[in-house]
Amino acid sequence: MTAEMTPPAPTGNAGQPEAAQELSPRGAFAGRPSWVTEERLSQWSGWVVAGDAAEGAHQMAAAPFTLEPTAVVPCSQRGDVESAVQRARSAQRSWATTSYADRARVLLAFHDALLAEQDEVLDLIQWETGKARFHAWQEVGQVVTIARHYARRAQHYLKPAKVRGMVPGATAVKEVRVPKGVVGIISPWNYPLYLGAGDVLPALMAGNAVVSKADSQTPFTLLWARALMARAGLPDDVWQVVTGSGGETGTALVDTVDFVAFTGSTATGREVASRAARRLVAASLELGGKNPLIVRRDADLEAAARGTVTAAFANTGQMCIHVERVYVHQDVYEAFRDELVRATEDLRLGSAYDYGADVGSLTSTAQLEAVREHVQDAVDRGARVLTGGGPRPDLGPLFFAPTLLEGVTPQMRVHAEETFGPVLSLYPVVDDDEAVALANEGTYGLSSSVWSKDVAAAESIAHRLRAGAVNINDGAAAAAGSIEAGMGGMGESGLGRRHGAEGIRKYTDAQTIARQRWLPLGPPKGKPVEGFVHMTNAQLGLMRRLRLR
Repeated sequence: MTAEMTPPAPTGNAGQPEAAQELSPRGAFAGRPSWVTEERLSQWSGWVVAGDAAEGAHQMAAAPFTLEPTAVVPCSQRGDVESAVQRARSAQRSWATTSYADRARVLLAFHDALLAEQDEVLDLIQWETGKARFHAWQEVGQVVTIARHYARRAQHYLKPAKVRGMVPGATAVKEVRVPKGVVGIISPWNYPLYLGAGDVLPALMAGNAVVSKADSQTPFTLLWARALMARAGLPDDVWQVVTGSGGETGTALVDTVDFVAFTGSTATGREVASRAARRLVAASLELGGKNPLIVRRDADLEAAARGTVTAAFANTGQMCIHVERVYVHQDVYEAFRDELVRATEDLRLGSAYDYGADVGSLTSTAQLEAVREHVQDAVDRGARVLTGGGPRPDLGPLFFAPTLLEGVTPQMRVHAEETFGPVLSLYPVVDDDEAVALANEGTYGLSSSVWSKDVAAAESIAHRLRAGAVNINDGAAAAAGSIEAGMGGMGESGLGRRHGAEGIRKYTDAQTIARQRWLPLGPPKGKPVEGFVHMTNAQLGLMRRLRLR
């Protein structure tokens, strides 16, 4: 942190914790895992649909722990995307006729292999994102749960539903679900396995083929998963992977598939939705958030502080559902603030490929600058740093100390803009009504949290919050981890849901199949129309009196 970036002295301990120094001493930043050989990298890159790899465009990211280059990956061009979709469309016809049982066998084999070989993908996730290993493991835990859930429940979610026809008894009607065809999935860098492979699984179980765009920062995590899925028995062309920029590869994908599942920023989500809409192609969008947490006067403050720290600083704050603002009843504000500072300063920062660190690195220099700018802008305008407040270059090039701010005002960027980093703002409130009003401010509506010993009161508050998920006495994980319940946002936080019934039905279209059992519906041949209308009116009146429908 340069001299001009140094904030005023915080009220808490903003020094460098000894535990953090021991986890990542200078000169010992974690590099590429030793088992990640050029041969393995080449094998994974072989899953990318691209032209002549020797002559085509390439991309390469920087590893967050060291900022050293990771490895070269070929870039897909528009023609490659069109070819991938065409091959996927051909393969989908056969895959759609595959039984649910056979599709489930593939997902469960993938489930078992992922659990057995998770150490490899944990290394890759850390190498490409810089996150702590436990947060990488959470991705594995989510993906295997999704695989198991949809392998067991897909047929139930998509089973044909019998409905009453126009004339009960005379017409047999059922609604069936048919796959969309080719689903395009554009996933971000912050959860490359969970959001990359996790969204693919229900699409496949619904009978679709998939073309995924791997994020440029984290391609190898997704390619590793694709290779594992092949070993689990998935036909090669049913899941294609393309790479490249969002502007070129992502646009080409939206222009050619039958459904788009996008996770990313609200600004890009608008462009995806608009482009898909011009083709009358549906899209599900999980977008940004500025998620609130409410601490009521009767809350268990120690538990609330621990839960807040987890919800704010997990994945180094780089997750769409993480908490960025906390509203605390004024009667317990100081006590809660002190608990929160202690819990934050207890966090261990580090870059090792083990479970020793609680918080890892930010993922890119752009993200580091965005976080630093938000904090500096707040400090310049009068916010107080309680702990943290700046980068930790002693731990690695992209580390930023978990930061607590108070005295944040609407004029500060951190007040309403999504920071997407380890920064949390605290606000005292006079009562529940003010907390709810402030929590509902802004255009986002993704996730929220309420802490109280009075569960009934907390649930009453939950019904008043404008958010796709509300966690009671939990920061964010309870709702996100409940795979049978839908997950998504309101307002500018997105459209549609992942997980649960809607998480697989969105990949299908409803088709109504109606069969007339007796005579056609309409006037019998040679009979007056007026008589038919009179008789039908009488039947409609009878159905009204019998409470049919």
